[in-house]
Amino acid sequence: MTFVRTRLHLDRMSPGQGLEVRFLGREPGENIPRSARELGHEVLEVVFPEGPEPGRIRLRKRGAP
Repeated sequence: MTFVRTRLHLDRMSPGQGLEVRFLGREPGENIPRSARELGHEVLEVVFPEGPEPGRIRLRKRGAP
């Protein structure tokens, strides 16, 4: 479900814009970057959650086709 929300945000963004996604658990930290790369977006950073802090993923929307 987290990637669905991420995809909706990416679809509304302009090429080259950045997005930071916060998440809990290990699975979104593995699945979101993989799915984003499959769609051609750039994964800039993945930080997994530590303690009570959420993890974060920084993405850049792919450029114009």
